[in-house]
Amino acid sequence: MFTFFKFWKQDLPAGLVVFLVALPLCLGVGLASTNIGGQEGLPNVMSGIIAGVIGGVVVAIFSGSRLGVSGPAAGLITIVLAALNDLGSFEAFLLAVVLAGVIQFILAFVGFGLLANYVPTAVIKGMLAAIGITLILKEIPHLLGYDKDYFGDESFWQFDGHNTFSELFYALNAFEPGAVILGMSALLIMLLFDAKWLKSKSWAPYIPGALVVVVVGILVNQVFLGTLQVSGKHMVEVPNLSSWPQIKSIFHFPDWQQLGNSKVWVIAMTLAMVGSLETLLSLEATDKLDPLKHKTNPHRELKAQGLGNLLSGLIGGLPVTQVIVRSSANIAAGGQSKLAAIIHGLFLCISVLFLSNLLNMIPLAVLAAVLVLVGYKLAKWSLFVEMYQKGLSQFIPFVVTIVAVLLTDLLKGIGIGILVAIFYILKRNFQNHFTKEESAETLKMILSEEVTFLNKGGILKVLQENKHKSITIDASRTKSIDLDVLESLKEFKFNAEQEGRQPITFINL
Repeated sequence: MFTFFKFWKQDLPAGLVVFLVALPLCLGVGLASTNIGGQEGLPNVMSGIIAGVIGGVVVAIFSGSRLGVSGPAAGLITIVLAALNDLGSFEAFLLAVVLAGVIQFILAFVGFGLLANYVPTAVIKGMLAAIGITLILKEIPHLLGYDKDYFGDESFWQFDGHNTFSELFYALNAFEPGAVILGMSALLIMLLFDAKWLKSKSWAPYIPGALVVVVVGILVNQVFLGTLQVSGKHMVEVPNLSSWPQIKSIFHFPDWQQLGNSKVWVIAMTLAMVGSLETLLSLEATDKLDPLKHKTNPHRELKAQGLGNLLSGLIGGLPVTQVIVRSSANIAAGGQSKLAAIIHGLFLCISVLFLSNLLNMIPLAVLAAVLVLVGYKLAKWSLFVEMYQKGLSQFIPFVVTIVAVLLTDLLKGIGIGILVAIFYILKRNFQNHFTKEESAETLKMILSEEVTFLNKGGILKVLQENKHKSITIDASRTKSIDLDVLESLKEFKFNAEQEGRQPITFINL
């Protein structure tokens, strides 16, 4: 118990920062479901908060990730909207969320979690950079007071008919002066708190810059801006839950009579698979961002996510996944353990129940500044330099992943990046796995420890190019060789003997 609170001095401010990042994101995802999915009213708006609380508290407790933060993900909105329209009932959708949680449990037991181990590092780093760039581009309009798109949208094509780049054009031509003042001031304060000379102060780790900018933003907007004061849609909008009937109204429950509906099961399977993939990718990325490089058990994480989705669906919440934006905000804020994620979830719960009036005084431009800085830390120029220095085989999949994620969405972009990475892996396997010593009349090919069927083409290509030489194939270091490769080598030797060419010698083959 005491070890759980070992890093509470670091986790408390980190949890507060993640809460400030997560609050508008949860509301944005819930609002998108409400306005677009045809399910009007409070339940859907608050379904994002319910998922945030479940992801922050329940999933964090049972997860093995020390820095990962879970909650509703914008990447699942398209599936949520399609499901709501297809089922025609929010309660039927909740049943699909419950079943998705059960399916995730099953996926954990059959070893689905190992899938993340096969995503190349270049693609993971490309994903992080792409999310960072997406955050910056998506939050600039909110920074300028242009809030047509919902807060936290990650897709290239938006529900308002614009895309990531066209939204910038409209924002620059329809900005709010008050929001610009607040947003730019908040950004400057965040940069100040991120300066090395200030971070070195003994008190700095315990006073998060995000909290300071929120307080300053509220004061400036309420006291100093006057006619430029921002209000309405430019503010955080948390529904007022001042009475027990209002609190009760946010909870909705699955329609168990829909268990026999095949559509529910299809949607459940889709949510489980897509949500699990997003979780595993975020988990892998979070582990890479972790300063201590802790390796999280992916199977345990899927079980925790399954439990989270089961509970979220039971009480009216949206699907839950691990989210890299919140996780990276946690790391950047100095979080040291899962306590930070739990604190963020508790803050979400307490604030919407008791502090809605205060929260509704927070300008969105201020929170956008916080997310812009999170995005910058994910997409620093040094990361691009690092990947370029590793060679084109790493740099090109990295860049392709970034572009693909920016122009599509997370999972499609990752898929395209993986395909490009596989091309370079195949190319590398085609070329390597043997060394050669040659002269004008002889060739000695020394095979590596592992020779797979992927190396067959490269080996045969070299042999064909040198077939008139005396050839020695040395397998002294080889521990494993694919039978297909072995058969091809024997066939090559047989053909050389039949044609009367120079002898082919095998060593330990």
